[in-house]
Amino acid sequence: MRYTEKTPKTWSTICIAAYAAGVAYMGVGTIPDEFGLWLGMCALFLLLLLPCLAVPFSKFVYHRIQVDETTLRVGRERIPLTALDPASVQASAQATHPTLPQQYAASLNALDAPVPGLRATDHGDPRLVGGGWSVPMGMDSVVLRTHRGEPLRIATRDRTALLTALAQAMTPSPEHR
Repeated sequence: MRYTEKTPKTWSTICIAAYAAGVAYMGVGTIPDEFGLWLGMCALFLLLLLPCLAVPFSKFVYHRIQVDETTLRVGRERIPLTALDPASVQASAQATHPTLPQQYAASLNALDAPVPGLRATDHGDPRLVGGGWSVPMGMDSVVLRTHRGEPLRIATRDRTALLTALAQAMTPSPEHR
């Protein structure tokens, strides 16, 4: 494996720790006498916890990136490196990096829902790779092209590391020339 993008776990850890602390705090005064009430409150607060964990889970499923010797894997999709245009990788690597406000604006506009009229290709935008419906808010994205000219948008947390790994994987080693 040449490159694996790490998924941040800070938000999930904070949410789970807050839930555990709240459940423990409620349990101190209620468990011996009101065990049923305590279980009900745990379930109620679990309903608040699950939406908070849905976004990190979807980022893990749809925007997990792995690059090996022959394949770029983004979420549920596998793209052979031979299908990608090396010139688009180089052009993306040499492009200026967007600022944080530009990343937020781009992620708000990068919608690719599987509904007629909301697909990115309907508007001439690059197709979002991985299976998600949009670039998660604040994440950066890279646009690459295939040899057939199809533009692909890849949501990433580390643009430079991804493009460096792709460039290295697509460059043949001296042994294989």
